[in-house]
Amino acid sequence: MSFVNELNKVQQESVKSAEGPVMIVAGAGSGKTRVLTYRVAYLISIGVSAYQILALTFTNKAAEEMKKRINHLVGEKCAKLWMGTFHSMFARLLRQEAESIGYDRNFTIYDTDDSQNLIKNIQHNLNIPTQTIKPTAVRSRISGAKNKLIIPSEFSSLAKDFFEEKVAIIYAEYQKILKKNNAMDFDDLLLNPIELFERHPKILNKYQDRFRFILVDEYQDTNRAQYKLLKMLAQKYRNICVVGDDAQSIYGFRGAEIKNILDFEKDFPECKIFRLEQNYRSTKSILTAADQVIKNNLNRIDKNLWTNNPSGDQITVLTAEDEKDEGNRVATQIKVAVASKKLDFKNFTVLYRTNAQSRSIEDSLRKNSIPYVIVGGVEFYKRKEIKDVLAYLRLLVNPKDDVSFRRVVNYPVRGIGNTSMEYLEKYSQKMKCSLFEAASMCDQIPGLSKRAVENIKAFRKLLTKYIKLKAELSAGELSRALVDELGILREFKEEGTIDSLSRWENVYELLSGITEYAAEMENGSLEAFLQEVALVADIDRWDDSHNAVTLMTLHSAKGLEFNTVFITGLEEGLFPIFSSFLVQNELEEERRLFYVGMTRAKEKLYLCYAIRRYRFGEATYPTPSRFLKEINEELLEYDGNREIPRYYESTTGTMMQSRPVSVKRNIQKRTAGKYLEQISHDYENESQVIPELRVGTQVTHEIFGRGRIVNLSGKGQDLKAVIDFEFVGRKNIMVKYASLRII
Repeated sequence: MSFVNELNKVQQESVKSAEGPVMIVAGAGSGKTRVLTYRVAYLISIGVSAYQILALTFTNKAAEEMKKRINHLVGEKCAKLWMGTFHSMFARLLRQEAESIGYDRNFTIYDTDDSQNLIKNIQHNLNIPTQTIKPTAVRSRISGAKNKLIIPSEFSSLAKDFFEEKVAIIYAEYQKILKKNNAMDFDDLLLNPIELFERHPKILNKYQDRFRFILVDEYQDTNRAQYKLLKMLAQKYRNICVVGDDAQSIYGFRGAEIKNILDFEKDFPECKIFRLEQNYRSTKSILTAADQVIKNNLNRIDKNLWTNNPSGDQITVLTAEDEKDEGNRVATQIKVAVASKKLDFKNFTVLYRTNAQSRSIEDSLRKNSIPYVIVGGVEFYKRKEIKDVLAYLRLLVNPKDDVSFRRVVNYPVRGIGNTSMEYLEKYSQKMKCSLFEAASMCDQIPGLSKRAVENIKAFRKLLTKYIKLKAELSAGELSRALVDELGILREFKEEGTIDSLSRWENVYELLSGITEYAAEMENGSLEAFLQEVALVADIDRWDDSHNAVTLMTLHSAKGLEFNTVFITGLEEGLFPIFSSFLVQNELEEERRLFYVGMTRAKEKLYLCYAIRRYRFGEATYPTPSRFLKEINEELLEYDGNREIPRYYESTTGTMMQSRPVSVKRNIQKRTAGKYLEQISHDYENESQVIPELRVGTQVTHEIFGRGRIVNLSGKGQDLKAVIDFEFVGRKNIMVKYASLRII
């Protein structure tokens, strides 16, 4: 057991406290994984059989690395250890016990695509159209219900609207067919063990005896189903050790419940609590700033992080004119650091709140010949939703582009299937013309159904319309109008999943990029923009040795560390993201996400925000993030005493007279400001139902909350309202975009 001496005093105590419930509150960079690994090794070394240990992690990679380390410490004694993710371990258990709940042991595990295809088939059989009730949205809602232990009958009684009523019907049928097919989806790997234990107490008792010692990593990120499973298994012997950090709970949108770690002491009153507060990663400056920020959260476990590391540099606040300038400033700082400090590119990471922000960063790194890799995503112009929109735009410039034609002819779905395309392709080959030209003669093509002919004609008519408009509209206007008519953004928004909202954001970012390009370039034509994008897509010459700057979202950065970290887009409405303004729990999760980003940095941290940022195709003037104000001034240095030429007043959202405001003076807590007004502007120009409004009417807005109308102007689709909101003050709103609900 000499290996325990490698740990500090508190780590040793937490490792040696073998029996009873234990909670290890492990601050960022405090050696959490090492403690969990050594605790397993310690249990085995004092005579506990590895057969009686269950260790649960959140990634298989982490489990494999820990197993290797445990094997190095105690040898083959760890052979019978069960260590892995929740889903892999309970799938293993179900392979042994599935017959007790009506499954064969050789059940199939459906992935997301399998589940969506099954749901699509169910909707077809139930005559529930997939055009209006998206299978992806249905699957997402069913998954959310399962994570909260809501069964189909309960979901039906809780349904609040038409969509949820349909989901309830599909959910019930979905579960029946899963069982009929001897299949489980990913969520069932947690729900079915609960059903197994509830229906068969003897089986529960068997596994309570089997797993007398339970260890759980990243406990702050467990959901309701995982929490219940752990409580059931640990109830008999109560030898459960959970390791986590409430300050790093950032997956609430996936169903994780921070209260699981906050309430551990209530569930196990006799528990021992150990706080790992010594940070081995970051400088004193970075750690102190992170601690100052996280202490603004009300829902947290008290701890005081400290480090023996040097004080290090101050945190640098980069103030950019816009997102392009932000990217350029990041690139400049990287080049200077590489030259002066002899650092490699792999020592740097650029973090952002949403994937859409990567575009301007990528552009700047590429122009400065700085290699980069993207973690957890693909390069901006290679994302599917971006390639789809670009394919439409390429067709407007070059209707002979058959590759782009094939890509979008049935996207969004318009009833032009593979068989119809085969007929069209054969005809174009016969006539030696492009698919676009062949489409104009589709009523002469043998074999095409009447419906297919109509759909192909409608598609060609759409393209022809925008080819003609290209000479009349700017590149930005043309692109926005086309995307509006296609209804792509509306579909993403209605789908309502994390993935669809990310795609929604990405398309808006593309529209902003085109608008910005058209406004700033001498030849800001659509043709010129597409040529630049084509060159971007063709450049694939990054260094194969992986010496590259890492780009990723803040969510992807958890568990990693870098010498130098840039956190970009620190503006109200972007980070914290707009949905966090009125809900305390969401705001606190945004703050934890910022804390995670800050504590990835070992030696140098940059915090970046822009005075002006293109959002939804228009220039906005956001205020700096409230998180910046939460850091003491002595820890910060500013990239020059830059002045802000204009700003938006915090309560009315109206632009005031231009006046210089120093960077330091501008960093203050503010409410949503002008940026939030952009959120409702979806560029969906189709006619919308305008509610009957009067001065004095009480309304609610999906972002701003409750308010009272104080003035109305305009008529019909041009109706504007001035509304006094309880939380964010007076706002000027275009009614057709606002989705107001009369109270």
